[in-house]
Amino acid sequence: MAFARTCSVALAGVEGVVVEVQADLEPGVAAFTLVGLPDKSLTESRDRVRAAVVNSGVQWPQKKLTVGLSPASVPKSGSGFDMAVAAAVLGAAERIDPRVLADIVMIGELGLDGRVRPVRGILPAVLAAADAGYEQVVVPESAAAEASLVPGVSVLGVRSLRQLIAVLADEPVPEEEPDQQGRPDPMLAGLRVPGTGAATGMHGAPAYDPGHDLADVVGQPAARTAVEVAAAGGHHLFLEGPPGAGKTMLAERLPALLPRLTRQESLEVTAVHSVAGLLPPGRPLIDNAPYCAPHHSATMQSLVGGGPGIARPGAVSLSHRGVLFLDETPEFSGQALDALRQPLENGHVVIARSAGVVRFPARFLMVLAANPCPCGRFSLKDHLCECSPAAIRRYQSRLSGPLLDRVDLRVEVDRVTRTELAARGTPGESTATVADRVRSARERAAARLAGTPWRTNSEVPGRELRSRWYAVPGALDEAERSLDRGALTARGLDRVLRVAWTVADLTGHDRPDAGDVALALHLRTGVPRGTPMTIGAMT
Repeated sequence: MAFARTCSVALAGVEGVVVEVQADLEPGVAAFTLVGLPDKSLTESRDRVRAAVVNSGVQWPQKKLTVGLSPASVPKSGSGFDMAVAAAVLGAAERIDPRVLADIVMIGELGLDGRVRPVRGILPAVLAAADAGYEQVVVPESAAAEASLVPGVSVLGVRSLRQLIAVLADEPVPEEEPDQQGRPDPMLAGLRVPGTGAATGMHGAPAYDPGHDLADVVGQPAARTAVEVAAAGGHHLFLEGPPGAGKTMLAERLPALLPRLTRQESLEVTAVHSVAGLLPPGRPLIDNAPYCAPHHSATMQSLVGGGPGIARPGAVSLSHRGVLFLDETPEFSGQALDALRQPLENGHVVIARSAGVVRFPARFLMVLAANPCPCGRFSLKDHLCECSPAAIRRYQSRLSGPLLDRVDLRVEVDRVTRTELAARGTPGESTATVADRVRSARERAAARLAGTPWRTNSEVPGRELRSRWYAVPGALDEAERSLDRGALTARGLDRVLRVAWTVADLTGHDRPDAGDVALALHLRTGVPRGTPMTIGAMT
């Protein structure tokens, strides 16, 4: 029987569907037909596969060849099916035993000379194969480390089609000549997309500079406390202040305060970056919180995901389990900012396109930074601003109320004075000191929330906070008076209570007391309540 089948994976976002690749040879005029909803790049695999097979020293079958991708109703895209198509053809031609191919998943692109090139999305593809019950996967050699992150799957990394044929046919495996030392590995080219190279600052760069330390920030006790509370409870943060006050410095130091990702979180983050083509070479697993800071000219598609054909992940997904920093937030388009509401509420983003619907994870910590006015010098303490009141209102109104209502912490960052810059005293707390406190606070919250679907205080619904976990009697009196005066909404009161629980976790209190709620009110409204503005002074 001139028929063989093997498997590959079709990706839609970070979710995959196992596709059966079938090859059938019949007598007739030599032709190669590919069916099963392939896109342009997949249709071109006919020429790539034929050349790769011939250049690997195997005779191409001179018969009518039909390759089917099943299920035929699922759109297929990309060049990752090449290796599976070649194996199925060789199985139908009886160069390889068809029974060996049936339970193997193959992912990889073929060069014309038979070399196997990596493709984006190896990790989510192998995860999909494991979920479907497959235990053997063949991937390019350079992506074997990434595929090996999935437990319970046997991974074979090959560098060429010749090696794959030898392994499947139980023949001596030929040695492939390594590339010259000191030259870029051409096999890694498939892991990159345009716009992520060295000139963009993203090629091989860490998510944030490990040399950034919180002790470098001069002054700003309220802002430093807000950053610590944001890291401990997963609360969104809004920093408003003049240029040069340290807003960007604080945001850049926030990822280092977050705990290291768990194994499951690391797989989620790595899968998104693998699909986007942003995995650093030689680092198959991302275990630190990512940091993404798009330019204020970014479009809605670049923020939430999109693009032609099957949608690609945007900034909200690339910052999943990490920090999304929007500097100069009022300069972003209103459409792009309002598109953030869904991922902020749901923790994921769903993108519908004509080519299909994809779902990307998007549970991130958002940091907004803005100047008080177009010139940036507006302040109640001096009169340096030259903007008209109408221009100031217009500038500040670019941030919609529904978006700001989802931000728990709002802090005004003051201008740094000459005295603070010239001071030679003890610097502020270091990143290591604050990170230890954040880790302890997260452990307290995790112990309290054990057995629930929530992991941080920012995720707990307000009704649960009011019915299951109570503050110290009388602690909410000031917040309730603010609600009666209209200074707080009911949703705002819930958010104050969430922040108060985070402050209590940082200070080691079993339940929020009046001081914890006062600090939460200060961080929410910006009105001083007579409480210390450093967590260290409250412990």
